[in-house]
Amino acid sequence: MKGVQFLLNDSGDKTSVLIDLGQWGDLWEDFYDAMVSQSRQDEAEIDWEELEGEIKQITQANSNVSKSNLKHLPPKSSESFL
Repeated sequence: MKGVQFLLNDSGDKTSVLIDLGQWGDLWEDFYDAMVSQSRQDEAEIDWEELEGEIKQITQANSNVSKSNLKHLPPKSSESFL
């Protein structure tokens, strides 16, 4: 198959594959997504509302930290980039 190469061990068994992402990139993305999904099948599930609440808390906490840190920064000067 063009754009696909198999790596073999000393016994001649296929152990790895090298694919041309320019040719097979879309298929690789689907394959990779399936692998990630399978690797996470035993992870605990979380309710969407609970996750959304955690994201909002983290976002708000990060926003507050960023704003408080900005008060201590010196004013921007275009000369500082030269």
